[in-house]
Amino acid sequence: MTENLRRFGLAAALMLAAGPAEVRADNWPQWRGPSANGISSETNLPVHWSATENIAWKLALPALSGSTPIVWGDRIFLNIAENGSLFLWAVDRNQGVPLWKQHLSDGDHRQRKQNMSTPSPVTDGKSVWIMTGTGILKAFDFTGKELWMRDIQKDYGQFGLNWGYGSSPMLHEDSLYVQVLHGMKTDDPSYLLRIDKKSGKTLWRVERPTTARQESPDSYTTPALLRYGNNVEVVVTGGDVVTGHDLGTGKELWRAEGLNPTNNGAYRIVASPVVHGEMIIAPTRVRPMLVLRSGGRGDVTSSHLMWSFENGPDVPTPVTDGTYTYVVNDRGIMWCLEAKTGKEIYGQQRLRPGTYSGSFVLADGKLYVTNEDGLTSVVKAGPNFEIMAENGFDDYTLSSPAISEGQIFIRTTGALWAVGKRRARP
Repeated sequence: MTENLRRFGLAAALMLAAGPAEVRADNWPQWRGPSANGISSETNLPVHWSATENIAWKLALPALSGSTPIVWGDRIFLNIAENGSLFLWAVDRNQGVPLWKQHLSDGDHRQRKQNMSTPSPVTDGKSVWIMTGTGILKAFDFTGKELWMRDIQKDYGQFGLNWGYGSSPMLHEDSLYVQVLHGMKTDDPSYLLRIDKKSGKTLWRVERPTTARQESPDSYTTPALLRYGNNVEVVVTGGDVVTGHDLGTGKELWRAEGLNPTNNGAYRIVASPVVHGEMIIAPTRVRPMLVLRSGGRGDVTSSHLMWSFENGPDVPTPVTDGTYTYVVNDRGIMWCLEAKTGKEIYGQQRLRPGTYSGSFVLADGKLYVTNEDGLTSVVKAGPNFEIMAENGFDDYTLSSPAISEGQIFIRTTGALWAVGKRRARP
């Protein structure tokens, strides 16, 4: 065998062992996906669909929810409201039929847009954890066996948010991180919990004081995980500030003011913080959206502010790939900004008019965003604004899309839709 043939054979063997470089198949284990920032690395995703085109299956659902479908392998998990009660459904991902349904809590009710099924589940592939707006936190294995249960309101007092509790738990290694930031209907302090995922026991509870007033202490956001150097911190937004906390103790490490510069009493926060690399995006109620760099201690309001933006979102959480940051407001007006400087690449571009509550998902060089009319716009990522497709289900929608193994899962009031064909894992 010649040397060239030997080299060719070795290269071919390495390529076969590694599998096709372009094939990626991710789970969607939490509200903001595999990296908890709204980004999927998958490619060759659906662009066009309708209620009758490019649909693998459709599962009827009993009621609306802001909760995102969570996907791991052959399982999809859904937080479900039905007839005044709340349930966790496990769905067969291949057939689109429920495998089991477990009762979570009674006491479901509407508070403006949302009901008590708003928090999204989270999974590590072996167990699944689910929080409800009624304060019940439960753990199950994949067969539906209940592992433990907590009643957060019984343990620490009634939630006092004006529009009902809506934060999803964050999972990291052996723990769940649960925030309760409130004040409109209570004088009790806001707090952050670290809970052992196996036993359900509280490892620490730290109060999170602010000077926010009236409705402004209320936060419907989900914590984010910040990693830089050898540091890992929990990022929390609400009560007019963004804070970073030590994983081991919950101690507040840093704080940035400025999310409510006019001290408006109605500045509750809905859009969650976003972390990409060492950059922290902290939305508020439209203006200003703050972008901070990591590494600070104490008051970092000025020292670690990279830039701010006066046309941030209210409800939809933005997304960034580190090069560009994308923002859409509640009316479907979209901006693309340079991630490191905030320079406007394009601004005030119009998606289909409507109300936008779902958050961006960035994948395959495309941005997916669903409005409350059930229309998902597919926008080309990058410096030039281009709507590639508009795909409608004509059904009220609060949830954000989820992506897994080549499929897009969209939850409307009446159904869970599996868009596209499932791609086999390499």
